[in-house]
Amino acid sequence: MSRVLVVDDEPQILRTLRINLVARDYEVDTAGDGGEALHAAAASPPDLVLLDLVLPDMDGVEVIRKLRVWTPVPIIVLSGRMGNADKVDALDAGADDYVTKPFSLDELLARIRAVTRPLTSPESVPVAQIGRCLVDVANHTVTTADDSDSVPHLTRTEWQLLEILVANPGKLVTQRQLLQRVWGPRYGVETHYLRQYLAHLRRKLELEPARPRHLVTEPGLGYRFQP
Repeated sequence: MSRVLVVDDEPQILRTLRINLVARDYEVDTAGDGGEALHAAAASPPDLVLLDLVLPDMDGVEVIRKLRVWTPVPIIVLSGRMGNADKVDALDAGADDYVTKPFSLDELLARIRAVTRPLTSPESVPVAQIGRCLVDVANHTVTTADDSDSVPHLTRTEWQLLEILVANPGKLVTQRQLLQRVWGPRYGVETHYLRQYLAHLRRKLELEPARPRHLVTEPGLGYRFQP
């Protein structure tokens, strides 16, 4: 059973999330402010933190930074702040995903499942279908579901990006994670690289590149592979 720490200053949200998570066999701790959250996390280390950014004693981004000093626990931010700058600040501080209030419970549960799966090795991933293409990331092969002779050729960099995304279905992979894993640890702000290569991948694989179904952009944050 996984332990979830829910941090929010709205009692109704704490109560609702506790009821729904306990019903799905999670153990749930709650905290109403940042100090209480840090104490609870240290006393009973959680497997996941759901964290509001607007807290009465400190900003949620500061809570993330303090947690990241000693724990890699997955953190999903729950916030009514709509701006991309807030999302980027939270992700840069160490959050793993961001859900904007109001949110559906089904979406939140899907995000929980995604972030609690670690970034996976491509060798363990089955063949994925993107549009009419069947992508075998372990063997670096692309075939078509309709046996067409028109099979796209992917470059080395396109394969590297695709491997990471396909290996982590439904999970937000941040811009920084992609840049550092493909281009190296010195990279982190060259987001135009990602835009260019993801556009190439969509043109080669998606049925409607302008409206991608599988290689999805989270504006300002990163990318997801949706099976």
